Amino acid sequence: MTADKQAIRELVENWVLWRDSGDWDRFRTVWHEDGRMMATWFQGSAEEFIKASREGFARGVNILHFLDGHTSDIAGNRAIAQTKMQIMQRAAVHDIAVDVVCTGRFYDFVEKRAGRWAIVLRQPIYEKDRIDPVDPAAKLALDHDLLVRFPEGYRHLAYLQTQNGFNVKRDMPGPKGPAVEALYARGKAWLAGEPLTL
Repeated sequence: MTADKQAIRELVENWVLWRDSGDWDRFRTVWHEDGRMMATWFQGSAEEFIKASREGFARGVNILHFLDGHTSDIAGNRAIAQTKMQIMQRAAVHDIAVDVVCTGRFYDFVEKRAGRWAIVLRQPIYEKDRIDPVDPAAKLALDHDLLVRFPEGYRHLAYLQTQNGFNVKRDMPGPKGPAVEALYARGKAWLAGEPLTL
């Protein structure tokens, strides 16, 4: 593995470890100053994301991230990193404690500036998810009409987040379709040196 590929992999791992542990000063270092985050519940600058994450952490919002396979395509000082991941969130839905597990990929636009790799844009791809009561004996009944309003790749996560007061974006990329194809096209343009369109 090249030094650049190793640095990018470490960057992705640091994002998860520092964000989930509330190490906000170090978490800030994984972003460039103009970095942006896209998620089901948040779309905006890295600094705003840090603030929102910190506030949620203080309120007891329970979101964890786990990583698996990783690859990066590097072109000069730019890269696209893809990392298999799971998002796990615990919260109450209809007064029942549940866990949602969402599987997908982090699709990261990364750039090396002044010798430092950092994230310019993180856009998750949401592939599939499920919801389970923490107590297996509990009976959970979801509002089917609300559930199917969200894309299949993250509909249970969106349902939980909506029930907990979040405004969830409904057109995030999934495993296939126009949204993810457009994301791949943006990635190719980024590696070709074109400006990042938001």
